[in-house]
Amino acid sequence: MAWTLSHVDAPAPRRDRWRFRPALLDSFHGYTRAQFGRDVQAGLVVGVVALPLAIAFAIASGADPHAGLVTVVVAGVLVALLGGSRLGVAGPTSSFVTVLYAIVATRGLGDLLLASLLAGIILVLAGLFRLGTILKLIPYPVTTGFTAGIAVTIFLGQLPDLLGLSLGKLPAQPLDRLLLVAGHVAQTHWPTLLVGVATVLIIQLFKRFAPRVPGPVVALLGLTAAVAVLHPSGLVTVASKFPNLPTGLGWPRLPDLSWTGLERVLPDALVIAFLCAIESLSTAVVADGMAGTRHDSNQELIGQGVANVVSPLFGGLPAVGAIARTATNIQSGGRTPVASITHALLVLLVLYVAAPLAGLIPMAVLAGILTVVAWNISQRRRVFRILRMPKEDAAVMLGTFAITIVVNLAAAIVVGLLLSSAFFMRRMSDMAHVEVVDPAKDEHPFGHNVREQDIPAGVLVYSIDGPFFFGAADRFQETMARVAKPPKVVILRMRAVPYLDATGLNALEDAIQGLRKRGTRVMLAGIQTQPLDLMERSGAIHVVGDSNLFRTTLDALAMARLAVAPATAPPA
Repeated sequence: MAWTLSHVDAPAPRRDRWRFRPALLDSFHGYTRAQFGRDVQAGLVVGVVALPLAIAFAIASGADPHAGLVTVVVAGVLVALLGGSRLGVAGPTSSFVTVLYAIVATRGLGDLLLASLLAGIILVLAGLFRLGTILKLIPYPVTTGFTAGIAVTIFLGQLPDLLGLSLGKLPAQPLDRLLLVAGHVAQTHWPTLLVGVATVLIIQLFKRFAPRVPGPVVALLGLTAAVAVLHPSGLVTVASKFPNLPTGLGWPRLPDLSWTGLERVLPDALVIAFLCAIESLSTAVVADGMAGTRHDSNQELIGQGVANVVSPLFGGLPAVGAIARTATNIQSGGRTPVASITHALLVLLVLYVAAPLAGLIPMAVLAGILTVVAWNISQRRRVFRILRMPKEDAAVMLGTFAITIVVNLAAAIVVGLLLSSAFFMRRMSDMAHVEVVDPAKDEHPFGHNVREQDIPAGVLVYSIDGPFFFGAADRFQETMARVAKPPKVVILRMRAVPYLDATGLNALEDAIQGLRKRGTRVMLAGIQTQPLDLMERSGAIHVVGDSNLFRTTLDALAMARLAVAPATAPPA
C-alpha cells in the first residue's frame, strides 16, 4: 500500500513568537507586606555582598571601581523590571574579566563601552527571535573548559596586586603577565602579600564556620580598617591607584557609534553577548531549582540586553545574571524583583554618599577576594570528572581550556564548538548502518521484520539504521556502489531513520536515479515523518514516486514479488 504524508504541523502563531512579558508582571499575585519586608531585607544583604565584588571585578577588567558600581545599579534595576526571572540578580561577574581586560589593554575603555552596547542589542534581538532555548545547548565540556580557563586567567591577573608589584600596564595575554610577574617576584612587598593571604583566610573561615555571614564583606571592612589605622608603608589602595574617583551616577553619554568603530568591536560584542546569554540563562535555571519558579529564557535575554545597552551610557561594564548573588538573594528570603531593585538602590546610595570611602580599600584585599572567586569557579571537580569520560570530551575540554589561556576566550569558544561538532558528527555517522537484510537473522519490529520471509531472486532488501545525514551519506553511496549485478527491485527499509538532512537526501536521490538507469525499481518502506516531510517539501518525492512508498517492509515485499513474478501467458 503506497503511503504519503497527510499532515504537517503549522508554524507557531506570530503572537507567540513575539511574546513580551517580563517576570515582574507575574510576581505579585498574593503579595503580602511580610514578603515585601523579606524582599527588602534580601536586597540589602545582596547589596552588601555586591559592593566589594563590583569594585574588584571592575578593577580586574581594567576599569575603575566607579564602573563596577554603576553596572550594579543599572543592571540591577533594568533586569529586575524587564527580565524573565523573578529572582535573578544582575551585575558584573568574573566571566567577563579576561575579555574586558583584553579590550581595555589593547584598544581602550571607549571600545569596551561600544562593544557592551552592541552586545546588548544582539541580546535583545536574540530574545525577540526566541533563541533563548538554543543558547542553552552549549556542550558541557566547552563551558567547563573555558570557565576553568577564566579562573586561571583571573588568578594570574591578581598576582601583581597580591605580591605588591608595581609593573605598570600589564600585557593582555595571561601567560605574558605570568612571565612578567615571575621576573619581578623578588620585589615582593611582604605586608601586601600578608593582607592578601589574610583576605583569603578570612573568607574561607567564614564560609566554613559562619556561612550566613558574607566573608568578603567582613574581610574588606576589617582589613581596610586595620590598614587605615596601621598605615603600613608601600601598601597600594584604591585611591592611590585611581585618584579623583567620580561620585554619583553621572549623565548618560553615547560612545563612538561610527561604522568603523562598530566593525572593530563586533567580534568582542559577539563574545560578550554569548557569555552573557550562557551565564544569565544558567543563573535563571539555578534560581528555578532553588525556589521552584519558572523563567522565560527569551524574556531574560531581552532584559539582559536592555541592561547592557544602558549600562555603557553611564560608563558601566557589561552585566550578566550573577549566580552567587542570586543564590544569596533566595537564601535571604527574596522572592520577587523587589529584592534586586533594593540591592541596586543600596549601591546607588553608596555611590552618592560613601564613594570616597572606597578609596581606602587596599588593592591586596580586592585581589584576595578575586583569588577566592577564581578558586570557586575553577570547575575543578567537573574537570576531573570529564577527564574520566570519553577521550573526545576530555579533548574538547582541555583544548578549550588551553586556548582560553594561551590565545583568548573568543578563539576558545569557536574551537571548542568546532571540536564538539566534529566529534558529535563522527559519533552520529558511526551510528548509521546500511546493510543487506539477512532473512535468517532479522530482528526488526513487526511489519518490518522479514525473518523467514520469501525474498525472491532479483529482490534485495537494505536496512538503513540511524540518522541519515552528511556524515552517513558517503557510507550509503559506497554500499550502493558495491551492487555488482543490478537486481530488479531494491527495497530500502527506513523505519529506523529518525532524521534526514539535505546531504543524505541528495545521496538517496543519486542512488535511486543510478539504480533506475540500470533498470532497478527502488521502493522505500516505513519512512518516518521528518524524512518524508523533507522529501515532499524539496520535491524529491517525485524522484521516488508515490507508488514506491510503503508503510511497512512487508507491504513493499509483497509488491516486489509481483514485480519480479514471470508474466503469465494469456489463454489461447
